[in-house]
Amino acid sequence: MFVEGTLRWQVTEDCPWDLLMALALRDLAGLGDRVRPGLPALEPAVAPAWHSRHPEPADGRTRMRPAPLAGPAGGRGRRAEAGSGRTGSDDALADQWQAWFEVASDRHRRLTAPLLHPPHFEAFDRAIDLQDAIIAHYDAAAGWTAARHAEYVAASTASHARRAADIVKVVHDREHELRRQAGYFRLDIDVLPLAEKGAWIVGPHTVVISATLRDDSVAFRDWLRPLVSALV
Repeated sequence: MFVEGTLRWQVTEDCPWDLLMALALRDLAGLGDRVRPGLPALEPAVAPAWHSRHPEPADGRTRMRPAPLAGPAGGRGRRAEAGSGRTGSDDALADQWQAWFEVASDRHRRLTAPLLHPPHFEAFDRAIDLQDAIIAHYDAAAGWTAARHAEYVAASTASHARRAADIVKVVHDREHELRRQAGYFRLDIDVLPLAEKGAWIVGPHTVVISATLRDDSVAFRDWLRPLVSALV
């Protein structure tokens, strides 16, 4: 994470590990169309680590592979909703994931409440459906997250001066336009590998943007300019 600003204003930029993990679990569990915020699919997509956890039988027969997890692994008490094809556990998993996302997308809560502690993930003992999904998909999600986080760190390090200038220049232009210094504001930008180029508000001070938008300096400044105008 890097921080730009003064005592009056602050813009942070990060590619948070917990947020990457939450979205990887979202896609692996097939929750994309049932949770909010409606962020695009990940790019590259995260693939299930099936072979590492479930090797093929020694007799050479092909093992049936499961569909994405949409409820508790043990099949506890599923209740179908009439006419929807969904179960009570489907809804529980979606609700529990959204509660986790709210923590993962908030910079201060994320830093004070790290939740992913394998192998049992005790922090989710009261969110059994989500705990089951994390246990089932942790290896695949963690491997994908490590690769994407390393890519962000490399890109951010290589272009740090340009990225910092993108932010500072927009704020300074706004101050010059107003003939005064910026008042207090805080903006947290989470840069994620998403399949669509764009930006999505996910909290009072937090915006998710695609890596493709952040890598495009002109497009990023064009996006940031009206946001800073509204904040300053």
